[in-house]
Amino acid sequence: MVLVLIVDDSPTEQHVISKALEKHGFETVVASDGEEAIEIAESRLPDLILMDIVMPGMDGFKATRQLAKNPMTAAIPVVMVTSKDQETDKVWGLRQGAVEYLMKPIDDAALVTAVQENLG
Repeated sequence: MVLVLIVDDSPTEQHVISKALEKHGFETVVASDGEEAIEIAESRLPDLILMDIVMPGMDGFKATRQLAKNPMTAAIPVVMVTSKDQETDKVWGLRQGAVEYLMKPIDDAALVTAVQENLG
């Protein structure tokens, strides 16, 4: 089974994204900030990570950068899923190591498509 790590500080977003993916046969695990995301990524080695940007503590940019630099997690694709809609944010996110940048709110079909397309 394909494991997707959902990183978002909103329990509502975690739930909505989890349900959308689980309906399509994905297994999900959630983290509420960047530090927790890194811990889970190292211990569970998910197949893909959906990363919010604006979170307390370590934000999504920094967490993505750390995941990309870590040999254990560098091969895990990170897809940013955020409400930050500036082109500069998108460019910066991709430069930190993200493979795709999606805008919230995102519909289920687009989310599932993005996950399937970015799986290693």
